[in-house]
Amino acid sequence: MNPMLRHWLVNALVVYEYWVIFYLFALSTIYFILVVVGFFEMVRHRLTRRDAEENSVLEASALVSPVSVLAPAYNEEATIRESVRALLMLSYPQFEVIVINDGSKDATLKLLIEEFHLYRSARYYESTLPAKPVRAVYESMDPIPLIVVDKENGGKADALNAGINVARYPLVCAVDSDSLLEPDALLRVARPFLEDPKRVLAVGGIVRVANGCATAAGRVLSVDLPRSWIARFQVVEYLRSFLGGRVAFSAFNCLLVISGAFGLFSKAAVLAVGGYRTSTVGEDMELIVRLHHWARRRRRDYRIVFQPDPVCWTQVPESLKILKRQRNRWQRGTLETFWLHRSMIGRPRFGILGLFAFPYFILFEGLGPAVELTGYLLTIVGFCLHLFDWPVALTFFLATMLYGMVLSVGSVVLEELSTSRYPHVRNMLLLVAAGILENLGFRQLLTVWRAQAFWDLLRGKKHWGVMERQGFGRPVPKAEVAKKEVAGRV
Repeated sequence: MNPMLRHWLVNALVVYEYWVIFYLFALSTIYFILVVVGFFEMVRHRLTRRDAEENSVLEASALVSPVSVLAPAYNEEATIRESVRALLMLSYPQFEVIVINDGSKDATLKLLIEEFHLYRSARYYESTLPAKPVRAVYESMDPIPLIVVDKENGGKADALNAGINVARYPLVCAVDSDSLLEPDALLRVARPFLEDPKRVLAVGGIVRVANGCATAAGRVLSVDLPRSWIARFQVVEYLRSFLGGRVAFSAFNCLLVISGAFGLFSKAAVLAVGGYRTSTVGEDMELIVRLHHWARRRRRDYRIVFQPDPVCWTQVPESLKILKRQRNRWQRGTLETFWLHRSMIGRPRFGILGLFAFPYFILFEGLGPAVELTGYLLTIVGFCLHLFDWPVALTFFLATMLYGMVLSVGSVVLEELSTSRYPHVRNMLLLVAAGILENLGFRQLLTVWRAQAFWDLLRGKKHWGVMERQGFGRPVPKAEVAKKEVAGRV
């Protein structure tokens, strides 16, 4: 190789590698700050929660608005009965459960009709939001607040719009039909609407991994870790996402994501912005950002809140094939949302949202996979071609590994200090191990998939991808159910 060309390549690679290291250091510093802010917010929340719980929960609950719980379902025969039973057992003074069968090809609708004794209803509703045609609306002959909407397939966002059209109550709660809510989750997530009804537009709650937990009658009876390391890695991811970043972003009113698995919204606000956007695969994040956009443009005093208390238990993929589809979709949805609302970036009129939250998500969530992946590839290429010595490559890899491990283990510690859902020492040790091991291959694999999502987005890919359901793990024999406490007491 020409000496001058070699010298130029070496310098360029070294500069880029150190820039990537600086990038990762900046990310870890910001995330460390978010975790610290999240920790103090969790402490403050727990102290105020204790004071609030000295009062009668029922006395407070009588003041909250009624809620329509929306559960879109597509080919959910493995979990639909247990999920609906869990929703019907929620502790809340007045609510209705609306299951939207989005053109399922399996026995989802049949199982619902048989299990809950459904009949065709003449329920009146207005099609305020656009959605695929509704074939029929069902209600139960039993004294339960269950409505099932059978419609043509249009995707999750379309199904939620149909559910909002049918909903009769001023608050709508979007949940995944393959998830389980703790009995008091709805009451807790509604608390911000009770305390600040004029300003609160949406509230999100913690989502936890149900794989490995013992379940019966639609409830989580005891909490345990999944046996699969793939699922354990995702437990750490969920802790890092919900207890770190979202608590801190909520404190500054710049929360950009409320999980599609569990979120409570003002129906009036959702109707005002036109409901869920059906042209994106990231409809949950896009709706939250659109609510921000809508409120900021109107200079409205508002809040979008993350509640650390409510717990929704959801299945996570245990196969790499399904996990790849999920992460690809999440990344495409994130990038689509950034593009749709790019006018907010760096704009002072959008406050901390436009000056910090949006740039943070774009630089580190949107472009992060590309930066990290090119860093890995160029390090390997430079090392193989002897363009620089091993200390440079080792420095890069150690920096990325250490950064990930510190954040992961820190999230596990924050979980123990805040909610203690995994109280056994064995579980905490396994979570710490998962927080370390996920950085030795799993995280790099996710980086590749997320980078691939960018390419898929450029090619115009809109497909959601099939999510196979496996049913909730570790069912408890009926004889033991009475001996166990429900998840809210675990």
